[in-house]
Amino acid sequence: MSDRLNVLKTYKLYVGGKFPRSESGRVYEVTDSKGKWLANAPLSSRKDARDAVVAARKAFGAWSGATAYNRGQVLYRVAEMLEGRRDQFTREVADAEGLSKSKAAAVVEATIDRWVWYAGWTDKIAQVVGGGNPVAGPFFNLSSPEPTGVVVVLAPQESSFLGLVSVLAPVIATGNTAIVVASEKSPLPALSLAEVLATSDVPGGVVNVLSGRTAEIATPLAAHQDVNAIDLAGADEVLAKELEIAAADNLKRVLRPQPVDYAETPGTDRMTAFLETKTVWHPTGSLGASGSSY
Repeated sequence: MSDRLNVLKTYKLYVGGKFPRSESGRVYEVTDSKGKWLANAPLSSRKDARDAVVAARKAFGAWSGATAYNRGQVLYRVAEMLEGRRDQFTREVADAEGLSKSKAAAVVEATIDRWVWYAGWTDKIAQVVGGGNPVAGPFFNLSSPEPTGVVVVLAPQESSFLGLVSVLAPVIATGNTAIVVASEKSPLPALSLAEVLATSDVPGGVVNVLSGRTAEIATPLAAHQDVNAIDLAGADEVLAKELEIAAADNLKRVLRPQPVDYAETPGTDRMTAFLETKTVWHPTGSLGASGSSY
């Protein structure tokens, strides 16, 4: 009996809830930590990046307008789906990061837990960073957080799954939509995560995943006038400086790369980095200095 041939997987981009090939038709070879070929990944073009921005902007209104509780339910559903595909992600993380099966499994478990952690924050972050402000006058003064808009996320280059989720989840948990530029060296966990998002309850366009050369994709995104913020976690110092200069053109929020131990429990910094604060004044109904009211 002859050995059967493996069915090789065709990895695709994830844009607007669909799985297109790169507009350019290009691919590049992805190898494991020992240089063994794993797959061909799409090599995204500037056109792919622009399409992702259009999709993210289109999805922003409904996603930011959903209740925080509903966003939490949607994110928790993603964690459920990740749990069902633990074995697949364990293999991909082991190949991508050169880990043993047991260590890769621990990374995947930590990643799922991280997703659940952020799912639990969706309806709590407003109480932490918002609330009533004491003012000297007959007014209520209330501050509440709102999402910034379309956020570009350069995924960490070395932590292909835990790091990826640690920078993506806080962006969408707070109502933003995201364009993820996957790790250039190890994009497969990110491309597989897109399949999980597509089969969960995450609306198309809320997360868009591009693979390819980080600098090539990030440069037009940093300069794009309809992008509101960018997380430079996956950029080196030289690229980060170039992208920060490009981002200044329309005053994008920029989160510069910094040393992060993704295994540690994160704080709220990555959520608050992409929130705006809206403050509302409202009269209390007092008529005069005596404190009488109607």
